[in-house]
Amino acid sequence: MCGICGKLNLDTDSPISESLLRQMCAAIVHRGPDDEGVYVNQNVGLGNRRLAVIDLSPAAHQPMPNENKSIWITSNGEIYNHPKLRQELEKRGHRFRSHSDTEVILHLYEEYGASCVHQLRGMFAFAIWDSNRQRLFLARDRLGQKPLVYAVVNGSLIFASEIKSILQDPSVNREVDPEAIHHYLTYQYVPSPWTAFKGIEKLPPAHILICEQGEIRIERYWDLNYAHKVEMSEEEYGERIIELLREATRIRLMSDVPLGVLLSGGIDSSSVVAMMSQLSNEPVKTFSIGFEEQSFDELKYARLVAERFGTKHHEFIVKPEAIKVLPELIWHYNEPFADSSAIPTYYVAKVTRQHVTVALNGDGGDESFGGYERYLAAKLANYYQKVPALVREGVIGPLINKLPESTERKDLFRRLKRFTAGMSHSPERRYIRWVTPFDNDTKERLYSSEFRERLDGIDSTDLLLDVYARADGADFLDKTFYVDIMTYLPNALLVKMDIASMAHSLETRSPYLDHHLMEFAASIPSGLKLRGLTTKHILKRALARILPPETLHREKMGFGVPVGHWFRHELKEMAYQILLDRRSAERRYFDMGFVKNLLDEHLSGKVDHGYRIWALLNLELWHRMFIDSSDVSKPSLTLF
Repeated sequence: MCGICGKLNLDTDSPISESLLRQMCAAIVHRGPDDEGVYVNQNVGLGNRRLAVIDLSPAAHQPMPNENKSIWITSNGEIYNHPKLRQELEKRGHRFRSHSDTEVILHLYEEYGASCVHQLRGMFAFAIWDSNRQRLFLARDRLGQKPLVYAVVNGSLIFASEIKSILQDPSVNREVDPEAIHHYLTYQYVPSPWTAFKGIEKLPPAHILICEQGEIRIERYWDLNYAHKVEMSEEEYGERIIELLREATRIRLMSDVPLGVLLSGGIDSSSVVAMMSQLSNEPVKTFSIGFEEQSFDELKYARLVAERFGTKHHEFIVKPEAIKVLPELIWHYNEPFADSSAIPTYYVAKVTRQHVTVALNGDGGDESFGGYERYLAAKLANYYQKVPALVREGVIGPLINKLPESTERKDLFRRLKRFTAGMSHSPERRYIRWVTPFDNDTKERLYSSEFRERLDGIDSTDLLLDVYARADGADFLDKTFYVDIMTYLPNALLVKMDIASMAHSLETRSPYLDHHLMEFAASIPSGLKLRGLTTKHILKRALARILPPETLHREKMGFGVPVGHWFRHELKEMAYQILLDRRSAERRYFDMGFVKNLLDEHLSGKVDHGYRIWALLNLELWHRMFIDSSDVSKPSLTLF
């Protein structure tokens, strides 16, 4: 696991500065504290910060060359099938000097060129410089577990694991992209390929970028197919799921350093603990986070699983003063990011890193097997729509909208309001309304006239509608699973986990994101994932003999944070102070009267605007650190 960076000047007579590369490496030292390496050859330079996990010897140093030093690689991630690939390459005459998976990628490229990505099973972002072809080749894993951003500036291609590394180059301007901010407020994250900075883009998951002879081309190399379904009995489906999950877990235990599991107490992480316990000769190390607010606390479920499998269990309680870590979070995330569960994820990674270097988790299970309650809501909406529109919109809707909202995680009134909103729209638009804190109507009132004009009528919901249009699912639920896997999973959940873990030099691995398991899950009919009112039906049946009944049949909680409660109590003054002060107003993004009304409504208890306030707060603090500040090489502690 590493942090990577580099620069290619298209003018072959324009040399790369080694000191710049070292600055770029220094900005991401947290991603790789064990070693630093740079390679410079006239107009090209590669950099690497290494977290040593596989092959701790000097032979695995990066950037790494082939035998005649005509091809160089800097890589981030883990290739879980690298032993098998190595054997095949050795049969073809390739010779290895290390046991590193990075060297396997290098020789695989020699053998197959850019198509080498099809053979890789794992998470990765890498760059290969091929001096024979004068080609820079960038690639990112299928699901986007490892980040890769790039910029084309003044005849140069600059790339890195994180934006802050690219910003070390003085030729890159720190200019806000208004369209990216518009999308951020819709989704709580900046979707790929945008970043919050003009001129800097994300390489999308499952894509490669090739820069050759002054031209850049970007291609997708993998996709999920929901159209083809496999006919099996439920028992056969279950057996195959367990077989694939066990195998995906087994290959992710490959490590030359200590490893453990991030245990939430939910089905997915609990099943990973179960698989590890079966595969390990020693007690599994588990790590969990809890809250003082009981409706957000899952520790009792994590303890249940830890006791069931005899793990070495560790816990940490998150309190409201966790907000003090916001400057560090803002800096590590590089751009506005409004998933408040980044706080507990950051803390659980910090606690975990004190004991292990690698931790497995349950990311991806909800998207592949239908675990979110919103999937159930999408199914129930079909029945609710049969109620006459006059009754829905003239009686039920107005009554529900008058109900007060609490900040409890499972507040019924808030969920009813969200469910009934947008029933007159198509299923796709209705679903988008459910997953966006700021819909178009709310943003219309939030934006200043000046900011609205800068956006020129751009509709953020079109981004998800376009993904729905290309989805090949057998029904609406299949298409929705696909949409979440292509958008929410890589842009929100995996960004959250990668940044929070690598901030503490912790590598995380996700068995449910194994593409073999995901491809099989896509072949299971949606009716077996959502059976009646039961989510994850087929996965729960598969795990029935492995997990405690309390784990299988508990209500889903997610990894939420009580920000709504905090903004009505401990963090009330901070929210008013930051969002309504002069610096915020001078951005001219928002109608400050509407922002104040948002805060007042939330404080009154009429409406829970907690996640909207959190999104606005993160945006403003990001501005202060990355746009207003003269130095982005370290977190600013003067944001408040």
